[in-house]
Amino acid sequence: MGYYAEPIARLIEELSRLPGIGPKTAQRLAFYILKMPADRAARLVQAIAGARESIVYCSVCGNFTDVDPCSICNAPHRDRNTIMVVEDPKDVVAIEKTRDYKGLYHVLHGVISPLEGIGPDDIRIKELLARVASGVKEVIIATNPDVEGEATALYIARLLKPLGLKVTRIAHGIPMGGDLDYADEITLAKALEGRREL
Repeated sequence: MGYYAEPIARLIEELSRLPGIGPKTAQRLAFYILKMPADRAARLVQAIAGARESIVYCSVCGNFTDVDPCSICNAPHRDRNTIMVVEDPKDVVAIEKTRDYKGLYHVLHGVISPLEGIGPDDIRIKELLARVASGVKEVIIATNPDVEGEATALYIARLLKPLGLKVTRIAHGIPMGGDLDYADEITLAKALEGRREL
């Protein structure tokens, strides 16, 4: 990056390491940050540093939190008989935005991926097994519908079924507002498989 002064080049390089940020977007963000008023730039730096310093993993569910256990695990109105298993903390946010789910969560922090060298011991499956021993009745598996997510879901289901738990999987298929002609064969097959009576 010989075109930029060294501090700008470093900023662009660091921004381009963020997911979904390519070199062009990183350049635009860097120039935007440089044009920000100094107090706003300082608040941005403080927000990043503050989040890195104060956010920890919940000792119960593994979600991001600033208090341990997190507010979801501490909420007395949550259904303690149901645990939804998700891949990442951002998945908890997505489910919570629906305002329909009232149970607890368990964040795996990844999925089983032999190609990347990630096995069952590298994600929080042991912690899930310890949690379900305390009277949980249903485990809802909400991993992504990709190869790794499906493999992880099947692995967890095989571990939990012998314990007498109800193990369910979130439905997959055509999204609301989606058109059939844009859906691939696998999505259509999953939609047919998960159909329900009206």
